[in-house]
Amino acid sequence: MGYLETIRGYVIENFLFGDDSGLEADTSFLESGIVDSTGILELIQFIEETYDIRVEDEELVPENLDSLINVVQFLERKLTNGTVMKESIG
Repeated sequence: MGYLETIRGYVIENFLFGDDSGLEADTSFLESGIVDSTGILELIQFIEETYDIRVEDEELVPENLDSLINVVQFLERKLTNGTVMKESIG
């Protein structure tokens, strides 16, 4: 399953309760009321756990996280740049 399908499935399941009507790839999560500020934090946690990356504070901007396409493009940049989260040695 690709990034878009995975993120779309998560949003539909957790924020739209199975109703995907009106959810397009470029639909703004915040403007449409799909996801609120707490929901963005949940989405970030899901992304970090699913793709083993770290979303830095400066990356918490709508350009990265406010629509399906923004999240997918953000993931592609993060994973291509090799900025995966390093596991702690302990």
